[in-house]
Amino acid sequence: MRHKGVSAEETRSRITEAVGKGFRKNGYEGIGVDAMAKAAGVTSGAFYAHMGSKKVAFKIALTEGLDEVLSTISKLKENHGKKWLISLVEYYISAEHAADLECGCALASLTSEVARMDEGVCMDYKNRLDKIIEIISEDLNVRNSESRTLALVFLSMLIGGLNIIRAMGNNDEDIQCVKRQITEFIKPYLF
Repeated sequence: MRHKGVSAEETRSRITEAVGKGFRKNGYEGIGVDAMAKAAGVTSGAFYAHMGSKKVAFKIALTEGLDEVLSTISKLKENHGKKWLISLVEYYISAEHAADLECGCALASLTSEVARMDEGVCMDYKNRLDKIIEIISEDLNVRNSESRTLALVFLSMLIGGLNIIRAMGNNDEDIQCVKRQITEFIKPYLF
């Protein structure tokens, strides 16, 4: 039963936001349906009516999260031109980003969970990740055969660097060190 004045789309949107935040902050096993439903302000029954299952909710959270990454990349490219990869490092390896598990990058928060999911989730992840890698590789000044590898290494450095910073307590000295090393790694390959 729907509450008066609340559309199904609005309810689904609240649930989608709650599952995205819940999975990013707690991981798949670290949060249950009841907690995500409560965060969305709905019953567990409403959660299941909109999501179907916890696994479907995870897939939706992952897809939405990776689409956010693609959107952020698009904005960075638009605002910073050929220097967008340096701007990505500045944004990605920052105290604010490291401190914000709930709203931080789905790549850093959810990648380790994907390996435990079914083939469909893994394929959705791979397809979006391939798109991210392709966008990065387009702006690298290297031979075509090397650009994908370099983009993958760069992305791995960002994700790993952010996770290590988080695990080490979000220390400014560590943040600056990681940011500097990733920037120095990618600079020679920029146009």
